[in-house]
Amino acid sequence: MKNYTITVNGNVYDVTVEEKGAGAAPVAAAAPIAAAPVAAPAATAAPANAGGIEVKAGAAGKVFKLEASVGQAVSKGDPVVIIEAMKMEIPVVAPEDGTVASINVAVGDAIESGAVLATLN
Repeated sequence: MKNYTITVNGNVYDVTVEEKGAGAAPVAAAAPIAAAPVAAPAATAAPANAGGIEVKAGAAGKVFKLEASVGQAVSKGDPVVIIEAMKMEIPVVAPEDGTVASINVAVGDAIESGAVLATLN
């Protein structure tokens, strides 16, 4: 097993990777040290690029909860979407102050890392 410390969007994670047998795919487990902002794509309230500021998923997973709605004012760091990954709830937060222009996912949607979950004006 190998232990790594990874920083994603300013959030630090301790990750343990275990290789099972020769040529086997590695198995990873991550424990967040700090809350992880995240974001990803889908379609709900408005066109995918309605706003100029994208809120992107930092990890692949499923949309667990929508914390904001179209038209709502948010401040930098406010949760917009909650993603569930590896049995952890990961908040995807607003990268800066703005108004939610679109929510591009629905609860239960599977998302990939880097997907645009919402946009802000």
